[in-house]
Amino acid sequence: MNPSKRQIMALDYLRDGVIAHPTDTVYGLACLANNPGAIKTLIDLKQRDLDKGFILLASNVEYILPYIDANLDIKLINKLAKQSVIPTTYLVPKSETTSSFISGTSEFVAVRITSDPLVRFFCENTGSALISTSANPQGQKVASSMLELKAYFNQALSFALPPNKYNSEPSIIINLITGEQIR
Repeated sequence: MNPSKRQIMALDYLRDGVIAHPTDTVYGLACLANNPGAIKTLIDLKQRDLDKGFILLASNVEYILPYIDANLDIKLINKLAKQSVIPTTYLVPKSETTSSFISGTSEFVAVRITSDPLVRFFCENTGSALISTSANPQGQKVASSMLELKAYFNQALSFALPPNKYNSEPSIIINLITGEQIR
């Protein structure tokens, strides 16, 4: 990927704060998974219930390994690492050190590996998975324009890239251990 100036600026703001950006699914908000202060800011912006977790979004399974159970079978890790045609988020047993800010009250953490070039750019240049969530306060529809994003969050975001026209459907969610589809 040859990043634009705005994408490079977004990366700089992502290092310390919360940004809005297009994803492989819906228009989203993101921060680095290894930045507890930014995760707390994201929780506050979303007016999110602390019992609910977030999705870890990454371009490579290596970025999510610190957050999943180290005893997870290698076959399941390999399954998790494969990028699917349909965006798929897996519920995976979390590591003992995974913050409840990430997992909520669940014993699982939600993770999605994506081939999205912008996510790859962010992950590779920060060495971190992203915390990913839809660009809306809890209970509202997802922002589909910069105007809606501003109406929701005013100037509270560190930076915003505009949504793409293809941003629309959330990922499916599957329990990695049981294979049960949750959404």
